[in-house]
Amino acid sequence: MSIHIIPVTGLPIIQRGDDLAQLVTAASNRQGTPLADGDIVVLCHVIVSRAEGNVVDLRDVEPSIPALNFAEYTGKDPRIVEVVLREARAVRRMAPGVLITETRQGFVCANSGVDKSNVPGEDVVAPLPGDPDASAKAIRGRIKDLANREVAVIVCDTHGRAHRDGEVNVAVGSSGLSVIRDRRGERDLFGYELHVKRTAVADELAAAAELVIGQADEGVPAAIIRGYGYGKSEESKATELVRPREKDLFI
Repeated sequence: MSIHIIPVTGLPIIQRGDDLAQLVTAASNRQGTPLADGDIVVLCHVIVSRAEGNVVDLRDVEPSIPALNFAEYTGKDPRIVEVVLREARAVRRMAPGVLITETRQGFVCANSGVDKSNVPGEDVVAPLPGDPDASAKAIRGRIKDLANREVAVIVCDTHGRAHRDGEVNVAVGSSGLSVIRDRRGERDLFGYELHVKRTAVADELAAAAELVIGQADEGVPAAIIRGYGYGKSEESKATELVRPREKDLFI
């Protein structure tokens, strides 16, 4: 298997109402890598949120009493803490400089996924899309209409990991592929039957895309992964990657 990870370059600064599918399709054509059947399009959540108008101007935010208290303890901007709390259904952990929450979508991450980087405006932040799986599905359908190509779409975000330093891209939205490959029942090289092997394919693809997606000044918010034989699915969603609370040993 040969897998290619292709940065999508030349995209404009994304604004509310922009057609991401059209922009990615046109950019891939311009750079000589037009979309093909079986491609996986990976998009940073920030450009999806910006296109959907899901941004918050901190100048309009009035911090609540809990936000002020949490901000004092963590040392964070109370306005950002207020936005984080609005996007959360639970606060999991808190320490100076750190606020770990469970988002409305179920993801456990820093600051509810609210992002300040790569968002135009000194006082503007971008929460996660309200329904990243639905966002991925809509973009995928639009690509089908525009380019007549069957692709999968992943919306990604950079998350930290329990017991591991550093951050890595993960899937927060997905459409068109099975996000987990269940390999239980298969046999390894020596004939041992696998009992617990379930591969988080969507997260692996999101992490692979980050090798070419720029987090700083590179200005590359999207990538195309070509050549990976993924399992196709119309039902599978990124929320399947969230470990159920009753099985979470690290709450």
